[in-house]
Amino acid sequence: MKILLRASPCLRLTRPLWLLLAVAGLLLSLLSGTAAGAQPLPVSPKADGKPERQQILGHDQRIILIDAGHGGIDGGTSHGSILEKDITLAISRRLFLLLRSDGFDVILNRTGDYAPSDDNRWLRSSSRHLRDLAQRKELAETLPANLVVSIHINWAPSPAKHGPLVLYRQEGRSFLLARSIQDQLNQLYDVNESPRPGKPFYLLNKITATTVIVEAGFISSAADRDKLCTPKGQEEIAEAIAGGIAAYLMEV
Repeated sequence: MKILLRASPCLRLTRPLWLLLAVAGLLLSLLSGTAAGAQPLPVSPKADGKPERQQILGHDQRIILIDAGHGGIDGGTSHGSILEKDITLAISRRLFLLLRSDGFDVILNRTGDYAPSDDNRWLRSSSRHLRDLAQRKELAETLPANLVVSIHINWAPSPAKHGPLVLYRQEGRSFLLARSIQDQLNQLYDVNESPRPGKPFYLLNKITATTVIVEAGFISSAADRDKLCTPKGQEEIAEAIAGGIAAYLMEV
């Protein structure tokens, strides 16, 4: 049984209901996987070096939290009328579906255009930004998530700057996950970037799970916008990220 939790952009869930819905969907997924007695299948590389897309079941109940960046009043970076929050949600939804179809236990932290800070019950602060970050961090800790993949979009003053960048929490497993995702995105964008430590970032400092931030491309680059703003490009980005996650999990 596959459970996709959906929420109207106008719906604001309080912490108990919001968290119970997420955990209920996860438990149903775990129970259905256990009943099936599924066993893990290897991810074999294709000729182009990308992991073969196969079902990967019985994966020791590792929980993946997809953090769709920004939302609601927080639009993130922009280019004209194009907003980061819309792109991150579109890619995150696709990534969620891909990972669930491969048998992984996945939670998507927002399913519509609203700010996680609207649901906040963990941090009493006048800063909406801090409440938002606290909500994302505490969900990861409460589940508890084994992997956290936060989806964002980059921006630069120069339109010539382009390509993906994966930032990682400064510990070994986060680096390995970042490298695996970066390798897949490099192939998609035909670049040769290396993942970088993301020391200043709240989520990478506060979350104790294996955590990366995926900057999926530059909204300021016309070439990157061709991928970021089209359904085909968003699907390709999601597939690359999913392939990187699957390859990492087969190694650890």
